[in-house]
Amino acid sequence: MYVKHCKLSRNKQLELMKYFVAGTTARTAASLVGVHRNTAVRFFHKLRWKIAHVQQSRSEQFSGKIELDESYFGGVRKGKRGRGAAGKVAVFGILKRGGKVYTQIVLDAKANTLMPIIRRKIEPDSIVYTDCWRSYNALDVSEFKHYRINHSRLFAKKQNHINGIENFWNQAKRHMRKFNGIPREHFHLFLKECEWRFNTGTPKELLVDLKKLLKENY
Repeated sequence: MYVKHCKLSRNKQLELMKYFVAGTTARTAASLVGVHRNTAVRFFHKLRWKIAHVQQSRSEQFSGKIELDESYFGGVRKGKRGRGAAGKVAVFGILKRGGKVYTQIVLDAKANTLMPIIRRKIEPDSIVYTDCWRSYNALDVSEFKHYRINHSRLFAKKQNHINGIENFWNQAKRHMRKFNGIPREHFHLFLKECEWRFNTGTPKELLVDLKKLLKENY
């Protein structure tokens, strides 16, 4: 069996894993595989929980050229927009150009919140690129080489941009929209799933990695 304490046959589990990798909702996967919707929901939840556990346990640091940015996830709500928008979940992201991304849910985008994460995840003397959000002013007097792009004027100036991390945000939000609302208590699982998808590669590579992940942990 791929998943511990799962009554599904090995073939059913493999079919569900393939639909999970394809980004299919649990309801659609259940219909295609021929299992109850709740069974597929529980199975997908176990996959996301294991993916999140593994992603969170990785402690490698990033070095080289790094992009930093925050984003806000959640449905369209009335009231304040942008940074600190009411009812939304704030997420901080770190992306190594040509490499992997790391995400973390944060309470706010203040310097006192972001700088400890930056120092924990990025090696000193790395080059970091940000927008002009005031919290990143602390990077000007830090152990990093800091460049910023003013989005009110332009989005890229040669190497000075944060297009990579913004591309990740777009991919993550596009993936999450298909679920028509994600319970706040499960949001971190979907976030780490998006991180895993971005870092791992093609659908074939995702399936191979998912099998390996489950085999090692179960």
